[in-house]
Amino acid sequence: MNLLLALAPVVVILLLLTLRRMAADLAGAIGWALTLLIVWLYFRTPLLIALQVSLAGVVASLPIALMVVTSIFQITLMQETGAIRRIVALIKTISPRDQIVQIMIINVGIGTLLAAMGATPVSILPPIMLALGYSSLVAIALPAIGYDALCTYALLGVPVVVFSNFVGQPVNEVGHYFARYMPVISTCIALGMLWIVGGWKLLWKGLLPALLTGLTAGGIAIGMNALGLVTLTGIAAGLGVVLVMLAYLKLSGKPLRDPAILTDSDQQAMRSMSLGRALSPWMILIAFSLLVNAPFLPFFKLTFSTWAMPLEIIPGAPEKLRLFWQAYFWILISSLLALPFLRPGRAIWRVTLQKWSRRCLRPALAAAIFFAIAFLFNHSGKGSDWLLTDPSRNMVQVIAAASAQAFGRGYPLVAPFLGLLAGFISGSEASAIAMWTGINLSTAEKIGALGLLIAASGGIGGGLASVISPAKLQNAAATIDRIGDEGRVIPMAFVISLVITAVCAVMTLLWAF
Repeated sequence: MNLLLALAPVVVILLLLTLRRMAADLAGAIGWALTLLIVWLYFRTPLLIALQVSLAGVVASLPIALMVVTSIFQITLMQETGAIRRIVALIKTISPRDQIVQIMIINVGIGTLLAAMGATPVSILPPIMLALGYSSLVAIALPAIGYDALCTYALLGVPVVVFSNFVGQPVNEVGHYFARYMPVISTCIALGMLWIVGGWKLLWKGLLPALLTGLTAGGIAIGMNALGLVTLTGIAAGLGVVLVMLAYLKLSGKPLRDPAILTDSDQQAMRSMSLGRALSPWMILIAFSLLVNAPFLPFFKLTFSTWAMPLEIIPGAPEKLRLFWQAYFWILISSLLALPFLRPGRAIWRVTLQKWSRRCLRPALAAAIFFAIAFLFNHSGKGSDWLLTDPSRNMVQVIAAASAQAFGRGYPLVAPFLGLLAGFISGSEASAIAMWTGINLSTAEKIGALGLLIAASGGIGGGLASVISPAKLQNAAATIDRIGDEGRVIPMAFVISLVITAVCAVMTLLWAF
C-alpha cells in the first residue's frame, strides 16, 4: 500500500496527460492536490508542514519559472520588433547545397544556441525548415530533438543549477557528471535527425558530419566544465557546432551561404534592421553572462556567494535566491538595455505585453507546481519538528527501497527511463530533476552505486523527453499552421527517445559502480 500511494500522483498525472490530454499545469495542479492529501492523511505529515514544504518548492522553482517569464518576454519583444524575422532571414541562407550540414547547423547548432539563451527552437525553427523544403513532419520533429542532448544547459544552464541545488553541491562540481555523457548522446541525436529525414541511407551518408557535430558539442561541454563555465555551455556548444560545420563546408568546397533563397518578405526584413540590432538582446545577455560566471572575475563570488540572499522556509535548508546571478535577471536586463536598438513603438509595446501576459503564466505555473510536488515527495513523513523518525513514512524512501529491491544493481539501467517519464509528465528537464533526484540518490545509496551519476542520468533522460512532449510538438506544429501533424511525429520520436535513453542507461550502468 505504501508503494501504491507513493506512486499514485505520478500515475494520475500521466493518465491525465495521455488519456485526457489535459494541459500540464492543470494535470500538475490535480497531482499536487492528490500528493498533498496522501502526504497529510496517509504518510502522516502535518498539514501546515506540507503546505510550508509546497511553498518551499515554489520558491525553489523560481530560477526556471521566472526564466520562462523573462525569456518569453524577450522573445516576444524580438518577434514584434522584427528582430527574429531578421535573424531567420540569415539562417535560411546557410548551407544551401548540403542538406546534412544544413540540418546540423540549424537544428543542433542554432537550436542549442537559442535554447541556451532562453529562446524557443520549436517556435523559431519550424517555419525555416518548412521554407527550406522539408516536410511538415521533419519541420516539427528536428527542432524538438536537435537541442535535446544539451537540454541540461538550456536557459543558461538552469537544469544543472537546479540539480546542484538539490544535491547540495556547487555547479562546477556536478557539471562533469552530465558532461561526460554529451559526446555520445549528442552524436546519437545527430544520427537520429538524419534517420528522421532520410532513413538509413542519409544516416550513413551523413555519418562524418554527425560525428563532428556530436563530438564538438560534447567536447565543448566537457571543456566548459573544466573552465568553470558550466552555465554558458549551451551558448559555446551551439556556436562551436556552427563554426565546425562551416569549416567542414569550406574544406568540402561548398558555398556557405546563398541569399538567392530569400523571399521578398525576407529581403524586406533584412533591409528593415541590421543584424547587430536584431542580435543586440542576445549579445548583451552573453556579455553579462560571461561577467557574472567567469571564475577569474570577482563578480561570480559576489553574486553567487556574497549576495546569496538565503530564504529559510524549511528550517535548516535555506533556499538561496541569488537574484543578481540568476539568468532571468540578466535576460530582463539585456532586454531593457536593447530597447534603444530594437526601438519598439507604443503599438508594438501594447501587442508585446498582451502576448507576453497570455503566454507566460501557465508554463511558469506548471514549473512551480511540479517543484511543489517534488518537495512534498522529499519531505513527506516529517513531523512538526522537521525530523523523519520513520523512513516508511517518506515517499522517496518507499519508492527507493522498492526500486532497490526490484532492480538491485540493475537500477542504473532504469534511472534514465524514469527521467524520461518525468520529463514527459512535467514538460521540462528541470522539473524532472526536481521530481526524481531524491529517489535516485536514495536508491543509489541502497545498492552502493554512484548517486550523483545516476541522478544526472535521470536528468539527461528528462532532457530527451523534449522530443515526445505533446506541448512542445504542438507548439512547433502551430508555428507552421499544421496542428494535428504532431500526432504523426510522436510515434517516430518515441522510438528515437527510447533508443537514445537506452544508450544513456548502458553508459550509466558501466560507470555507476
